[in-house]
Amino acid sequence: MKDEKETKISGLLMQNYEKYYRIAYSYVHNEADAQDIVQESAYKAICQSNKLKKVEYADTWICRILMNEAISFIRKNHRNNAQLEEMQGGSEDRYEDLDLKKALETLEVKEKTIIVLRFFEEMSLKQIAQVLNENTNTVKSRLYRTLAKLKLSLDE
Repeated sequence: MKDEKETKISGLLMQNYEKYYRIAYSYVHNEADAQDIVQESAYKAICQSNKLKKVEYADTWICRILMNEAISFIRKNHRNNAQLEEMQGGSEDRYEDLDLKKALETLEVKEKTIIVLRFFEEMSLKQIAQVLNENTNTVKSRLYRTLAKLKLSLDE
């Protein structure tokens, strides 16, 4: 059974690398850090494949590992990043939707996760609920509440 799980997880990691990278990047906004997070998550997923109860939920299980790893990375590096930004001063301007980016940064981790998974990764509410290990109706309520919060933030 373990070989089947490892094979499934390895296949998903190869097949969905870009998706996992985008999720990690949405947390850290740095290419190298996002790649490190994906690599560490892949390693953990393969090493802990025996903990996966149902093979059909392997993708959501990997997403959960990835998000936990990204949050852990942010916690570890939050202080270092703030110091580095102060030392560097400004950064090069790029055309982005800065208002949306700022509004997303003000959200709590679970709120941001729901928005990223729903609108950037195009996951269904049911899939998001599986990733977050929550009820679908809870995710739906949180999504609508967060969208209202974003709208208010963007209107200001």
